[in-house]
This record gives sequence, structure tokens and C-alpha cells, in this order.
Amino acid sequence: MAAKLNLDKLDLQIIHEMMNNAEISYADLGKKLFVSGGTIHVRIKKLQEFGIVKGTKLNVDIKQLGYDITAFVGIYLEKSSLYDTVAKDLERIPEIVRLNYITGNYSMFIEIVCKDINQLRFVLHDELQKIKGIERTETFISLEEGFSRNVQVAPES
Repeated sequence: MAAKLNLDKLDLQIIHEMMNNAEISYADLGKKLFVSGGTIHVRIKKLQEFGIVKGTKLNVDIKQLGYDITAFVGIYLEKSSLYDTVAKDLERIPEIVRLNYITGNYSMFIEIVCKDINQLRFVLHDELQKIKGIERTETFISLEEGFSRNVQVAPES
């Protein structure tokens, strides 16, 4: 995309409000921000076209659905040039919910969510170990998530 989007105060207010409550109707959000619901609709479409807004997600308590294990895995690559290839292979594993290419001791860091320790063991030993380019891994099991939140996009004053 050649054009660059210049976000104004209204765009930032829309993003801020919808990050806090994506269920709000465009009409209600328009009333809150003193513009029409149509204006909100047009702005959201513009933000989607530029890839700033990438849809909405349902926030689900995965523990209540039986997903009791969250683990983080630091991955050491044989060579950093293998990142793209390994990333594609990791993306095929549905239990991996996040991948980051990082600095520091590891080359990559992933988050895995599983129903139980047996499923985690399967992912770690039967899935990750088959991926060419992974030299070794280090796993950290999460005991509790203290909080999870979006970055606060504050509208300019």
C-alpha cells in the first residue's frame, strides 16, 4: 500500500473506545464521540483497509473450555536465516497461539495453549522436534496469568 494513513484525533478515539468495548454499536459510539454512526462506519472501514483494524475477536476464558496449560517456549535456531521456514512450520501447529522473533538468548519465542500436560508433551516432543532448523528449546509453564490487556491508544488532547 503506497499511501500512508494519517490518523486524526477522531480515529484514535474510535480505536481507543473500540479496544475497550468492541460490542458498542456505531450509532452509540457516534453519540459518545459527537459524530454520526455513518462517520464511525466510514472511519472503521478506512482503518480496516489500511490494516490498522484487523477485525474483532471474541475474548474467551479458555480455562472454562478445558485449556489448562499455557507454556512459553524459547527456540534456538541452527541459523537465524531459517526463521521464515521454521515460522511456517510452527504456524501449522494449532496449539501455538503466538510467535515472536526476538533478540536475546533465543531466536524465537512461542506461546502454546493445551488442554492438558499430555497434549503439551505431544506438541513439544512429537511436533517441535520434527521441525528442521530448531537446534533446541527451553520450556516455561505458566502457573497463572496475572493480566492480559491491549496497549492503551490514547487520543491526542
